[in-house]
Amino acid sequence: MKPSPMPAVILATLVCSQVEAQDARPDDVETIDGVMRAFYEVVSGPAGERADAERDRTLHHPDAWIAIAFEDGDGNAGVNIMTLDGYHGDNAPRAEGFFEWETERVVSRSGNMAHVWSSYASSREPGGESFDTGVNSVTLFWDGDRWWIMNWMFDMSAD
Repeated sequence: MKPSPMPAVILATLVCSQVEAQDARPDDVETIDGVMRAFYEVVSGPAGERADAERDRTLHHPDAWIAIAFEDGDGNAGVNIMTLDGYHGDNAPRAEGFFEWETERVVSRSGNMAHVWSSYASSREPGGESFDTGVNSVTLFWDGDRWWIMNWMFDMSAD
């Protein structure tokens, strides 16, 4: 007999209810705009400071994953997939200032999920000259009360 898919649906609902206890700033998670603003704020800051990993955890679902695509020296494509804690690592203070901001956004939404193509630029100081640009691909989930980042990916080898 084939098992019913209902228990998985119930389990997913229970998991979302249990993780709502994280103390997120309401303005960070009530809207897609808020999530994306906070997404860039948590990684930005001056030399000597750490990324705001605690605030970042309140944006991400506990089961979220991060993927960083790359191209090795021989031109082969690869991807590193990790948890949010793996992404932050030891979260050592920044050796250099790092400020990242969104330059363009495209959102597609269906029901309780949304996909965000978020173009960005990076500099060493607030409002400084950009040394890098790229695109983050971010998947969000609306649980009825707030938005969660389920995963995001960017490609280090993209032009």
